[in-house]
Amino acid sequence: MPATVEFQLEGDYVELNQLLKLEGLCDSGGAGKALVASGAVHVDGAVELRKTCKVRAGQTVTVGTQAIRVVAA
Repeated sequence: MPATVEFQLEGDYVELNQLLKLEGLCDSGGAGKALVASGAVHVDGAVELRKTCKVRAGQTVTVGTQAIRVVAA
């Protein structure tokens, strides 16, 4: 089971590649885009290939053994 952390969402959404960078799962926006393009990122259990997918409160992003639950601030 993935280790889960919560991300406090300040606005309506956060772009997927920005979320990965903010949570320290990649070093840069470019690395985040490459990670998404590789098929390693799941949103609510489904592979997500859109780098700027809008992630909203209530959704969960998973990369390997790390899960990020997005919650409204």
